[in-house]
Amino acid sequence: MTEPHAPPSPPPNGQNPSPDAGSDAPDPGRLTPGLIARCAVGGAFMGLANLVPGISGGTMLVAVGIYRRFIEAISDLTRLRLRPTTIAVLAIIVCSALVAIGAGSGIIAASLVSFRWGMFSLFIGLTLGGAPILARMTRPFNPGAWIGLACGALVMLGLVVLQTAGAERGDAGSTSTLMLALGGVAGASAMILPGVSGAYLLLLLGQYEPIVNSIKDAVDAARAADVGAALAQLRILVPVGVGVLVGVVGVANILRYVLRHYEKPTLGLLLGLLLAAPAGLYPFREGVPPTVGEVFKGEPVTEANAAEFAEPSNAKDWEERLFTPTIGQVAGSLGLVGLGFIVTMGVARLGREKDTN
Repeated sequence: MTEPHAPPSPPPNGQNPSPDAGSDAPDPGRLTPGLIARCAVGGAFMGLANLVPGISGGTMLVAVGIYRRFIEAISDLTRLRLRPTTIAVLAIIVCSALVAIGAGSGIIAASLVSFRWGMFSLFIGLTLGGAPILARMTRPFNPGAWIGLACGALVMLGLVVLQTAGAERGDAGSTSTLMLALGGVAGASAMILPGVSGAYLLLLLGQYEPIVNSIKDAVDAARAADVGAALAQLRILVPVGVGVLVGVVGVANILRYVLRHYEKPTLGLLLGLLLAAPAGLYPFREGVPPTVGEVFKGEPVTEANAAEFAEPSNAKDWEERLFTPTIGQVAGSLGLVGLGFIVTMGVARLGREKDTN
């Protein structure tokens, strides 16, 4: 049965309403079956979205109409306002997201090895599909929004240049404890905001593939009851987990503050980041297996171990190079870009229907 909603009141001072204003406004003391279902579905979508560079977990929560509930639950928890309903909402969303991440990490990791150019093309489309969402939230644009947009685009392009320079030096993808923790902070804080992909920030920081593969290996070890192999992944998962907690508890509240007090510049900044993001996702790159005489993962490559290092399981650590695509690959890439755009816009359409209701 549809939950009753009061008509949304006009926003003060001409500001835009929250992304899903009016979509989840029942009494906060009630935990209805419909709300439980939306939290479970939204959490699962958010978990899968955070595995994919380009699509935002916050966008998924907007789509199912629980974004405001999620933000309020985090705010209540950090202020120790432990109301049963908000705790239950947060628990359902988080548990559903964790289950989706555990189930989907293996598929994503394998696809990045076997179909890299296609996956990156899809990521570009998913990224650009979030732009109309943020543009709608930002309208009408004022000078602060345009300045924020320009700054966001410049920041993202700067990150892409740093990533490219790091790859040329051979230090991209460093998995130090500090970088893993920073990746957790970046991923968690971006997850809170519609249109901003935490997984994409992890990709730019060089932490995406190590984290995804660590999650996959931990899940595989748990299924095989291999305690030693599962514990070995804690060196990656613990720093990331600490970073996620810091991001959710600290950075999310800071972002919530600036969105309330500096809404237009902040939304413009997010839109600029989003529009410039595909610059770092050029799809036509491929991994190059190490050759004899090189050093791979700290070991010299010899004729005895060259075949082992050339196995697909090591592809995530190979150096990348550009390649000239075929006509079919270009057409396929454009098709996947379009598909990704349509998927994100379709989710946005669901969110818009929730707003209307």
